Amino acid sequence: MNILLNILWLLLGGIFTCIEYIISSLLMMITIIGIPFGIQTFKMAGLALLPFGKEVRTSPQSGGCLSVFMNILWFFVGGIWISLSHLVFGIVLCITIIGIPFGRQHFKLAALALAPFGKTVVDKKG
Repeated sequence: MNILLNILWLLLGGIFTCIEYIISSLLMMITIIGIPFGIQTFKMAGLALLPFGKEVRTSPQSGGCLSVFMNILWFFVGGIWISLSHLVFGIVLCITIIGIPFGRQHFKLAALALAPFGKTVVDKKG
């Protein structure tokens, strides 16, 4: 079922979202300071490409002060706007029963976009 939903996701705009994240990531990586942010955007591109069957987890080493500082910086530089856009798309998609699975994927992306440092994207078990 996840394969079918991922194909529908790609056809209905997931590929464009992934491409936007990849372009943003490459632009961020032009400067040395932007490299950590570009890596986080690549993480979101991977989740935006095939979100069904994936989940976002907090990594064990995420409690450090560097992750907290980077998440705060990320939040104020643009993470809030990325998160809000996914939140709006999720709410709009959840209006219909057919759109609920796709809206839930946008909510997953919104949560990752809010604080990506210290998070990993893994395949769901079972």
